[in-house]
Amino acid sequence: MADELDLLRSADPVPAHGPRFPDGPLNLHAEHRLERLLTGADERAAGREGEERKRWSGRPVVPSLLGPGRLRLAWGLLATALVAALTLGLLLSGPSAPPAVAAPRPLVIEAGSAPVPLDRLAERAAGLAVAHGAPRLRKGTHVRSWSLGMSDDAPPVTLPEERLVRWRPDGSRTELVVATDPRYPGRPVLSDEDGVPRLVDDGHVLHDRIYPPSWSDAPPQSPPPRTPDRLRAYLTQAQYTGTPLTTPQLLDAVATLLDHWTLGARESAALARLLAGTEGLRPAGRVTDRLGRRGQAYVTDDAYGVRRMLIMDPATGAVLGLESTLTAPDPRYGVDKGAVMAYSAWMR
Repeated sequence: MADELDLLRSADPVPAHGPRFPDGPLNLHAEHRLERLLTGADERAAGREGEERKRWSGRPVVPSLLGPGRLRLAWGLLATALVAALTLGLLLSGPSAPPAVAAPRPLVIEAGSAPVPLDRLAERAAGLAVAHGAPRLRKGTHVRSWSLGMSDDAPPVTLPEERLVRWRPDGSRTELVVATDPRYPGRPVLSDEDGVPRLVDDGHVLHDRIYPPSWSDAPPQSPPPRTPDRLRAYLTQAQYTGTPLTTPQLLDAVATLLDHWTLGARESAALARLLAGTEGLRPAGRVTDRLGRRGQAYVTDDAYGVRRMLIMDPATGAVLGLESTLTAPDPRYGVDKGAVMAYSAWMR
């Protein structure tokens, strides 16, 4: 990746060592280069410079309202904006190195892998649930997530975060959230903690808080049940809807559950049995998630052009991750088909 300062030096119409820069007006060539920067023109080849100079030589290139003092101020503002634009552009789309921050590619099903039916996975989970030393339910979560931020006046950006929530015996909890992307350890990442996406260091603490005790017994605060029917009712209540959940809504409710609880073997078995009896959730094959874990993928599409892929541990039936991608482009926000809208990877 080219050094940002080198790029700025090559774009600077008046070098710092130029004799006329401090006190005098710009020469014609310098005015021409500054005008091209102000108007967004891009000189794409050195061989075109002569023709461009001829075309601009007879036109006023600096507005008359800009005297020498105001011109220096305008150039300072321009340089500041250019530094920010170049830094962000190079980090997001530098041609000579992998981008430090970029939308993750959709997970790919391994070619030739045999899908595992959900009922078979549920049987494995049920067997593990009665085994000695099986994992137990724990309130709190450890999750890494990627979410796509979109707006009408800016390109879409992906915001990677890691969140760790732990509950205390008195009912209070700690929540630590950092900006990090495990795909590029040590590289800067995007954050929108101030409402505007900006680059921060890897591991930058977004917030570290202690919350007072919560005595709510409503889902998802209350412990999840261990039978499929009761678990379905629990997830429906957690989504604040009185109507039966569609399969995409059910997967969203599972994500809400896992953002509050780390499931034990019995709860994972109940969830696997519930999913095995859900229509429209089809096995897709083997996949490696964004933390390098091998899993089985189960896919469903909704009516709004979003495909959800649930990744489950083939040995234990535990949910590893959930990915949401677009099945059609969204030109309003410049998002292509297959763009990853959101991804969560849960850990114990």
